[in-house]
Amino acid sequence: MKSGITDRLFLKKYAWLSVGGAVFTIVFKTAAYLMTNSVGLLSDAMESIVNLIGAFMALAMLNIAAKPADDDHAYGHSKAEYFSAGVEGSLIVVAAIGIGIFAVLRLITPEPLDKIGLGLSVSVVASFVNLVIAIILFKAGKRHDSITLEANAKHLMADVWTSAGVLVGVGAVALSGWQQLDPVIAIIVAVNIVWTGVKILRQSVLGLMDTAISPEELSTLKSILDSYAKDNIQFHALRSRQAGSRRFVSFHVIVPGEWTVNHGHHFLEELEGDIRKKMPNVNVFTHLESLNDPASWDDVDLDREVI
Repeated sequence: MKSGITDRLFLKKYAWLSVGGAVFTIVFKTAAYLMTNSVGLLSDAMESIVNLIGAFMALAMLNIAAKPADDDHAYGHSKAEYFSAGVEGSLIVVAAIGIGIFAVLRLITPEPLDKIGLGLSVSVVASFVNLVIAIILFKAGKRHDSITLEANAKHLMADVWTSAGVLVGVGAVALSGWQQLDPVIAIIVAVNIVWTGVKILRQSVLGLMDTAISPEELSTLKSILDSYAKDNIQFHALRSRQAGSRRFVSFHVIVPGEWTVNHGHHFLEELEGDIRKKMPNVNVFTHLESLNDPASWDDVDLDREVI
């Protein structure tokens, strides 16, 4: 567990990078909005404020996830990362609603844009910074299996695409002179942001609901068990779940009744060690049962009936 804790503490530097990037883009995108009076650029700036709140939330949750297991949290604190993703997803949806309302009001009452060239140039710089940070966070999230960093990276990448759409829209306003195009672009941006927020929320909920490990990881686990299975050694009641970067796997091992406790213990140690070697960040729980006892076949379900 100690290596997982070290990873989470290490990941805090990426959260601080996200905080710094959010502050930078807020300043630049707000400046772009003030220069142009574009509601599209305002929506872009508002999303950057959500980025900042999300980055601070990520930092807080990584701090909690890094805590070692204790009496009240025997399985560690890694699930805290799902709360970060959930809050960020919720904030994205709220921001999108605000953007949509403002855009509709501007659509009803259009206003002229000003200094479009300068404003777009400033926004491009901010978007490029977001792109670089998003790539860094996404790679770190995948490498260290952090849903917090992945959610933050996906949000930033959505922000990059949002900015691209806004830049095209505002540029089109400058070329066509059709002022209503600006709020229309902002509404499209709001819908896209909602979709991103919903996906992040879904990932968070699945984690909090103890979703099983990925099909790829499950296939690896089953192949390991198959390599140990023989006529007199069987497995059943296989269960798994994810909690942030941690994986939890449990199953029953059915062996000949004449095995000694020592023999069974050494067999499980070898099996569990092989699983941990091929599946990083996994906690393995096994239950030894006798092949000769009919009761060994009665506890496959999660809740065993009282006899």
